[in-house]
Amino acid sequence: MTRDERLAALHAEVAQRILVLDGAMGTEVQALNLSEADYRGDRFADHDHDLKGNHDILNLTAPTFIQEIHENYFNAGANIIATNTFNASSISQADYGAEDCVYDINHAGARLARAAAETIMAGHAERHCWVAGAVGPTNKTTSISPDVNDPGYRAITFDQIKEVYKEAVRGLVDGDVDLLLIETIFDTLNAKACLFGIEELFEEIGIRVPVMISGTITDLSGRTLTGQTSEAFWYSVRHANPFSVGLNCSMGAREMRAYIAEISQAADTLVCAYPNAGLPNEFGQYDEGPDSTADYLYEWATSGLVNIVGGCCGTTPDHIRAIKAKVADLPPRPVPTIDVAMRLSGLEAFSVSP
Repeated sequence: MTRDERLAALHAEVAQRILVLDGAMGTEVQALNLSEADYRGDRFADHDHDLKGNHDILNLTAPTFIQEIHENYFNAGANIIATNTFNASSISQADYGAEDCVYDINHAGARLARAAAETIMAGHAERHCWVAGAVGPTNKTTSISPDVNDPGYRAITFDQIKEVYKEAVRGLVDGDVDLLLIETIFDTLNAKACLFGIEELFEEIGIRVPVMISGTITDLSGRTLTGQTSEAFWYSVRHANPFSVGLNCSMGAREMRAYIAEISQAADTLVCAYPNAGLPNEFGQYDEGPDSTADYLYEWATSGLVNIVGGCCGTTPDHIRAIKAKVADLPPRPVPTIDVAMRLSGLEAFSVSP
């Protein structure tokens, strides 16, 4: 199928049912207990930086493992999988001296996910499987100074980070993703730079790919790291007309519910949410089991809050299997018609009604 045919099928299916996104990639990679040599492979055998922990580089050095993880999530019931490219930007890869490989990592990540989708569909003629190109947040912020003694200082400019994102997204689109997933957004200005870069790329290549936008709430205050409420976050990115908006990571489903409800009420597009497997314990591990996560998301679904659900940190194919079983027969959230009004966003949302 062509990308246009796959997207037509996606729009048809998401109108009829709640779709399921995959779970955590990092959790599955860590379970493999790979060595430094596994991360290096032949291509980076003589690389001058340690690479262990750079999960994205495995797209190039251990592709069989990554494709198998994707297939496991599809077999668990996921409709959409995200590419293994969360840290595949020149900013993040600079920590490993691999910034020159960004395009290759993203392109390979997209091709592996596409191969997994095609493998599953070849064995199940009735299934559609889609690939979302994952674009992580980087470790830089354009809204906050990293120096408490110089509030006006920025470690990176809007234009610089726009180009960083654009390079990564080019590899994903060239690799034939169906969607782009800008995820774990803690700084909305970073996300706006990413969206700007994506629009520039679309104009250059003459191809448009639907964009999913997913923020992250840092604590129970219900705000992003840079201080926005979830409703204000939506108003900040609404101009991009995204395929979906929502939240991921952040916390467990129990703590995230109120903020998903806020977005669900305000957004005139699909809502996608994929929380962690609860809050981390004192060792940074996630203890919430598949049934508990699935029960929370079932309640969200029966309350009409979501169109797409999945899992973030700590979730596994077992979590996705349990979620799928709970939401498979439930109707999706109806996308509301929102009255036209002036809606502004600072840290808080502000609407000017008649």
